[in-house]
Amino acid sequence: MTSKKYRILVINPMVESTNIAIYENDHCLFEKIIALETSLLNKEIILQLTDRKIEIVETIQSIGIDLTSIDAVCGRGGILSPIEGGTYQVNQQMVEDLARGRFGTHISNLGALLAKDIADDWNIDSYIVDPVVVDEMLDIAKKTGIPSIERKSIFHALNQKAVGRSLATRLHAEYNDLCLVIAHMGGGLTVGAHQYGQVIDVNNGFDGDGPFSFERAGSLPNKDLIELSFDTGKSKKDIQSKTIYQSGLKAYLNIERKAELELLWQTKTEEVKQVFDILGYQVAKEIGKMSTVLSGNVNAIALTGDLASYDYLNQSIINQVSWIADTYIFPGENILQALAKGTLRVLQGNEQPKQYL
Repeated sequence: MTSKKYRILVINPMVESTNIAIYENDHCLFEKIIALETSLLNKEIILQLTDRKIEIVETIQSIGIDLTSIDAVCGRGGILSPIEGGTYQVNQQMVEDLARGRFGTHISNLGALLAKDIADDWNIDSYIVDPVVVDEMLDIAKKTGIPSIERKSIFHALNQKAVGRSLATRLHAEYNDLCLVIAHMGGGLTVGAHQYGQVIDVNNGFDGDGPFSFERAGSLPNKDLIELSFDTGKSKKDIQSKTIYQSGLKAYLNIERKAELELLWQTKTEEVKQVFDILGYQVAKEIGKMSTVLSGNVNAIALTGDLASYDYLNQSIINQVSWIADTYIFPGENILQALAKGTLRVLQGNEQPKQYL
């Protein structure tokens, strides 16, 4: 018997574009990056909603796909109240929190709002999958040396959990039966300890905790950070911009975009290698830390994200962690595919949709 085919529209809003795809079960039928009109770039995020929606619908119509053939819409999750991992149906509470920016303003907040608006017009369901605020951390993992300050779980949950499931398939096992350490290396860098389907500890890559990344400074010596904040005459906003958006590989190599890194890798390989050695050391050390969280019971390690496409960096990490477990490489960040797979699990009845409260 042939299994039912579900068509899923997935949406990933970016600062300068809206990335969409239509999947039929696991197969991508169509993918498109819709560049944002220049006039929209300076608009507040929430005020871009209607224009982005119109562009999505018109794009789908232009390729001849029947809108009534789509079974569900899934958008990238935004900054919400901390929740456990899974696929969530977009409800009114979620819409209100994202529209108001109750827990923070970010371009990803538009994902669920676009999905809900479009799905309501077509009388179908809308979802998000594993947003960055997934919080499955152990209570003890949140504690710091200052009782009033706790660590937060903000990380690349969508890609990390998708990679965890893909890795489980390679190992002929179930994600919920494994203990994994997964490092996402991109604009931000997060390393998670996955224990039987839950990420029980992870560095907050959104704020720059942990290893440095393409643009984040990573954890810094407290005294030097305090001096940087007070002795330079810079504002709070200036310091945040420097540590979150203008550090890491950007600062070491004097570049702005990832395309420049690729060019530099081709033309000044030795210079990039020196920085990759530093980054690889820090990532390996973080993987080691997360291995202790799992008491050394690590079935496998995975490296993913855009930077995982550099074999030299991967190998520098593997050289230091090979004694812990085998390491598997999953380059890139397949956001649209991960959204589609999370939605498909619900449509096929393999997973129950969760409700945001």
